Amino acid sequence: MEKRIACNDVVPGCTFTATAATEEELLKKVLAHAAQAHGITDVTPELTAKVKSALRDHLPREVD
Repeated sequence: MEKRIACNDVVPGCTFTATAATEEELLKKVLAHAAQAHGITDVTPELTAKVKSALRDHLPREVD
């Protein structure tokens, strides 16, 4: 099962979403997005906890 995040759950109004096979891969995508879109380069333990609480399990759609 993949992992998914909607940045809006952490930063209201942001439309970024991402999915990845693992939590680790997803967190890498989130860190890159946070730096580029929000200028966040210092990731505090509080921010990490908030991001992790926004992660959701995601069933990939089947492709015909």
